[in-house]
Amino acid sequence: MMSRCVAILPAGGSGARFGTACPKQFTLLRGQMLLVHSIQSLLQDARVEAVYVVLAPEHQALLDWTQWEGRVRPLAQAGPTRADTVLDALEALRGELAAHDWVLVHDAVRPCLSREGLSRLLDTLMEDAVGGLLAVPVADTLKRQGGDGRVQDTVNREGLWGAQTPQMFRYGMLLQALQGSRVHTDESSAMEAVGHAPLLVMGESTNIKVTYPADASLAEWILAAREKLQEAP
Repeated sequence: MMSRCVAILPAGGSGARFGTACPKQFTLLRGQMLLVHSIQSLLQDARVEAVYVVLAPEHQALLDWTQWEGRVRPLAQAGPTRADTVLDALEALRGELAAHDWVLVHDAVRPCLSREGLSRLLDTLMEDAVGGLLAVPVADTLKRQGGDGRVQDTVNREGLWGAQTPQMFRYGMLLQALQGSRVHTDESSAMEAVGHAPLLVMGESTNIKVTYPADASLAEWILAAREKLQEAP
């Protein structure tokens, strides 16, 4: 039986570390909302049938949903944490998705996901029993901070990966994992907590998450460079 594939963007965060009054997912990046860039990145592969954007009710009117002709749909059910928001979205989709269908969860503030990265994730995991996530091997030397702000020790980076999104799991398994605990910071850790071993799929260093204002400048540069490459003859 063919599995359907949908995406969820939890977009209810306040973006406190970004330092602006407006939640960072609604700030402008190259003339349109950061959130819109993240939505568009998921539409680059036709296998993603629908994108559900989970946000606070008061923010639903900030976007023109008609521009995506039904392929992007708002869910005004954002919870207090990412795990709550994703679980609420999964609960809202009961009856629409089968247990074996795929759900991709993508950060609302990760606007530089490439078509190649998304397709690689789908190609690698579509027949997998569990699912997995985009990630990149840690390249920098890692230092653990001591109580006085000085280096306590150097962490062996062998085998360490930096998790990215999308993270892609079977609907039924992810729902069960998040129902068991909402304390996890990403979907992979929730799946790990119930005994699953998500597959690491090679991501790209350009698939950055916008956390601080400087990240937005870098994201703009990445998007501009990619646009120029696409326009080149």
